[in-house]
Amino acid sequence: MYYFIVNPASRSGYGYRIWKKIERRLESERLDYRAFLTERPGQASEFARELTGHCREPRTIVVVGGDGTMNEVVDGIDGCDFVTLGFIPAGTGSDLARSLKLPRSPLRCLRRILCPRQYRQMDYGVMTYGDDVLRHRRFVVSAGIGLDAAVCHQMLYSHIRTFFNRFHMRRLPYVLVGLAEFWMTKPVRGYILLDGIKRVEFNSIYFISAQIHPSEGGGFRFAPRADCSDGNLEVCILSHASRRQALSILTGAYFGRSRLRGMRVYSCREVQIHTERPLAVHADGESCQYQSDIELRCIERKLRIMT
Repeated sequence: MYYFIVNPASRSGYGYRIWKKIERRLESERLDYRAFLTERPGQASEFARELTGHCREPRTIVVVGGDGTMNEVVDGIDGCDFVTLGFIPAGTGSDLARSLKLPRSPLRCLRRILCPRQYRQMDYGVMTYGDDVLRHRRFVVSAGIGLDAAVCHQMLYSHIRTFFNRFHMRRLPYVLVGLAEFWMTKPVRGYILLDGIKRVEFNSIYFISAQIHPSEGGGFRFAPRADCSDGNLEVCILSHASRRQALSILTGAYFGRSRLRGMRVYSCREVQIHTERPLAVHADGESCQYQSDIELRCIERKLRIMT
């Protein structure tokens, strides 16, 4: 039995069109499946929790949507030991699909799920945040604080993405919104604490991103050396007094340069982050409001995914 969790609204309705193609193929091959279509944010987590809560039998859950939909599903899973995941990308960013080298064709992705070539044990991260009540949020691709999170927050509520999706220009909205946020942002002071031992202070932080996969934000390769199965986070800090130099680093990340001079990158299992004032926070592009203290840690090789 295959369980599909589908975000029909992903990429301005593209998710629904992809699902109809998949549904026709499943029915033509007379496969057993159940489909759960989301109608609001957070519902994918609820579906995942219903499917895995108190379940001790193997479950195959296939996510049809973007990185945010996969984030919700992983965040909602009640225990990963009995779950095998499949992913059919239908979102705007596609950073997870890019890292896993999944086919662009939804039907080719489906074929890999029905006849998997390999199973991969993948890391995921956990972010802890909140002042009065601590909250925990899993993430699959990346989580961070500052400029990148502010862009994600704006993308969730901006109509510009819908407009450009009509013309199959998925990355351009991130660039336009990112440039606008970049010129408005004010760098802050703060520090990171790596594995509870090494403290590093910064004077002009634009953003701090903890990466499990190499890219975020629709293809910005901030952590080219990230390995999603090594048990480590790649913590990337853009902190520079020169706005011109900071823009050069962002441009290099957008065009996939393997070396970003000026970007500080640390490898660790967990990191605590403090900034002098609250900044936007995200997990896989999903907004977690504004925080000044967050903690991020990597859970090693707990997600079983078909690739």
